[in-house]
Amino acid sequence: MAYANLADMFYHTCKNLPDHPGMMYKDGGSFQTLTFGEIEARVNDIAGGLAALGVKKDDKVILLAENSKEWAFCDFAILANGAVSVPIYTTLLAQDVKYIINDSDARIVIVSNAAQHAKVAEVEKDLVNVKQIVAIDPAGISHDKTITLEDVSRRGRELLAKKPDLIRQSVAGVTREDLATIIYTSGTTGEPKGVMLLHGNMLSNVEASLRALPFSKNDRLLSFLPLSHVFERMVGHFTANYVGATIAYAESIEKVVDNLQEVRPTVMASVPRLFEKMYARVLSNVEAASPLRQKIFHWAVGVGKAAVQYQQNNQPLPGLLGAKYKIASKLAFTKLIDLVGGNVRFFVSGGAPLSAEIGEFFTSAGLQILEGYGLTETSPVITVNRLDKFRFGSVGIKIDNVEVKIAPDGEILTRGPHVMKGYYKKEAATREVIDDE
Repeated sequence: MAYANLADMFYHTCKNLPDHPGMMYKDGGSFQTLTFGEIEARVNDIAGGLAALGVKKDDKVILLAENSKEWAFCDFAILANGAVSVPIYTTLLAQDVKYIINDSDARIVIVSNAAQHAKVAEVEKDLVNVKQIVAIDPAGISHDKTITLEDVSRRGRELLAKKPDLIRQSVAGVTREDLATIIYTSGTTGEPKGVMLLHGNMLSNVEASLRALPFSKNDRLLSFLPLSHVFERMVGHFTANYVGATIAYAESIEKVVDNLQEVRPTVMASVPRLFEKMYARVLSNVEAASPLRQKIFHWAVGVGKAAVQYQQNNQPLPGLLGAKYKIASKLAFTKLIDLVGGNVRFFVSGGAPLSAEIGEFFTSAGLQILEGYGLTETSPVITVNRLDKFRFGSVGIKIDNVEVKIAPDGEILTRGPHVMKGYYKKEAATREVIDDE
């Protein structure tokens, strides 16, 4: 279905799957579930509250928070108002936070907790346009300009009781050509640049990626990469919502392995570093094992690699190899598969190159890693491997509606609906990367 905007997508999913689990979050020592109907109610309250604070179409709202259900609520609430969400990495220092807040012309800043609030408070006197700070967790915060997210929700309920059609009307006024988000690059080549992505940029990337990778409402994802990064936001936020999959929010990076076993995801976006750590752990355990266990492991890996060759050609395993692979999996790979929850259909890897050795090992073990390539400026996916068409050490083939070619000097050129509108307030920098073609 062709949605008019990202909020339209969100509300369509909530309407069609009101009783389906949309989110999981840790509370009281175990993961709790929210249905799409419950999520919609929370988003409506916050969207109404932002409107009560004066947020209108094209206003910029900062999200300075770790991954959580509240992050997702706020993002969709911002988009439902036709406003522009500006996520900030929670690892940035106060001066970097100040630059992004001022450069983006943000009027509202949403923070997760006292630690992130302290960064904003430190530079408050230098903030040009900020009218209100909103704290998701207000513990330890005492500040005249700060209200709680719960207070925002209360204001929203009051406003929507008087104007029940307000949010629906706001959503109806947003098109694919409207600005959805500004994501700031790291600034490794100078001051950070705000990448302007339209609703149509993100939607086109979600739609094309879904034609390349099979997601459904039956999938469950563990979200642990920062949602302030376009990769996690597209895969573990927008794409998951598009199909009605369940998103579980990891407690922290340190708890990812524990959460994998609790959540038992079927699909997950990650960066190579996670696979490198897991691979190193496996090799360390093998080195510490008995000579017999080492021999069994290396035999199993060899069987797995032979099986993968058939998989790459989209062919069934011959009878004997199939029998060997079942034995190999039981003897050598079960612990690794259980480590990631036992249900993973595939991983999507991006953000940095994945070594062919690691990709082949995990796929041999029954944990397929599909490596892709993209940029913040391209929403982000340009290419990705497929379940039935993949090559180790490769970033796959282009997704639909994307043009790619290699310039004579080796530069990768791309054109299509995934390409950003430009850098916010940086026309010269935009002209350097986007030409008339």
